[in-house]
Amino acid sequence: MKEIIVIGAGLAGSEAALQIAKRKIKVKLYEMKPAKFSDAHSNENFAEIVCSNSFKSNLLTNACGLLKEELRILGSELIPIADSVSVPAGQALAVDREKFAEEVTKRINENEYIEVIREEVTEIPEDAIAIIATGPLTSEKLSEKIAEITGNDKLYFYDAAAPIVEKDSINMNIAFYGDRYSQERGKEESIEDWKERTKNQEGSYINLPMNKEEYEAFYNELVNAEVVTLHEFEKREIFEGCMPIEIMAKRGIDTLRFGPLKPVGFTDPRTGRRPYAVIQLRQDNKEGNIYNIVGFQTNLKYGEQKRVFSMIPGLEDANFIKYGVMHRNTYINSPEVLDNTYNMKENRNIFFAGQITGVEGYVESISSGFVAGINAVKLFELYKDTEIDIYNKYKENKIVYNNETVIGALAQYISMPNDNFQPMNANFGILPSLEEKIKDKKERYSVLAERSLQKIKNQT
Repeated sequence: MKEIIVIGAGLAGSEAALQIAKRKIKVKLYEMKPAKFSDAHSNENFAEIVCSNSFKSNLLTNACGLLKEELRILGSELIPIADSVSVPAGQALAVDREKFAEEVTKRINENEYIEVIREEVTEIPEDAIAIIATGPLTSEKLSEKIAEITGNDKLYFYDAAAPIVEKDSINMNIAFYGDRYSQERGKEESIEDWKERTKNQEGSYINLPMNKEEYEAFYNELVNAEVVTLHEFEKREIFEGCMPIEIMAKRGIDTLRFGPLKPVGFTDPRTGRRPYAVIQLRQDNKEGNIYNIVGFQTNLKYGEQKRVFSMIPGLEDANFIKYGVMHRNTYINSPEVLDNTYNMKENRNIFFAGQITGVEGYVESISSGFVAGINAVKLFELYKDTEIDIYNKYKENKIVYNNETVIGALAQYISMPNDNFQPMNANFGILPSLEEKIKDKKERYSVLAERSLQKIKNQT
């Protein structure tokens, strides 16, 4: 394999290129700007920040803050740049976006190991190790090529995701386990017999029952809540199959009760009767510590999601680790396509990085670029020895971070089997639970952070 190339000079691609160069390996970095811009970009510099200028909290009791600290310890190139151009934002890391992009671009242009090529890539090279880091608005031509190598059914062009909550924050005095119909009390079944039959039942879903008053109060707040304004190119993408819950609700007060909130097949353990409406939560990861709210794809603002969805009985104290989104996004079905180094399972010369892999957020994209970059070097160096089985040797030598760290847990999340895969940001819900149960959330997160940083230090 003659060279390493990185396609896309966003946050992930820039981090990957700089990590490769740090190891004194030459890399070609392709960026289509300024010859061509996506619908969301306008700055010619690399690592352009399109939305908020916040890299989120710096606190170690915040998963993104912990991820930033992991990256600092591991030797990220972009996080220290962000630190150097920070602006006042309390406990968060916010940056001067112009200075940040300028400094990243300067570092890349001045690096003797990086060759910058300003042109659109429409073909994926076969004679190079390639890291594809083209982001959620990958150009149409390259998207077609990505679909070819990943499978057309594994490339998504629209991100319609429901909120995800931490299981331990669900009020199980209200919620109950059970699948539709199997949990329901039979017509001839006494309440005592039914309770005995279902007392240890753990179906595929956690269910949240609502009475008429609770449902109507929730409905009224939902239809009047504030929504995010979509870009024009995003508005064209909305379709019936992933209709936002608030749009569906506006079709009539009972629409949700005959749709995703239908109570048929359930019995409320508190009353022994069918609820007025039922909201279902579905397990979202293998560990079973995070659940998504079924059918709740939404375009509500994040603060409104927290306010309105916390009205649902059982979610009054829920910890929302991910809010619902409805926006234009290109991402691959990573669990079927990638391993935990962001390397393709079927085509070992290709890595992906950034939001196209299904990680969400600035720091998360940087972390994926970091992991892909250092492992692309590992693979590249193996090609120097023609006497070995390169791909089996790569499995032995690749750098995989412990899943008790945020950087490792993210890489595991996007590579583990998941029938309902959706993009994910850094959160404590994807980390393995502690052996000791700690009720206080801040204390629990502090212990998780301490464990994570120790694991990171052991791997450096």
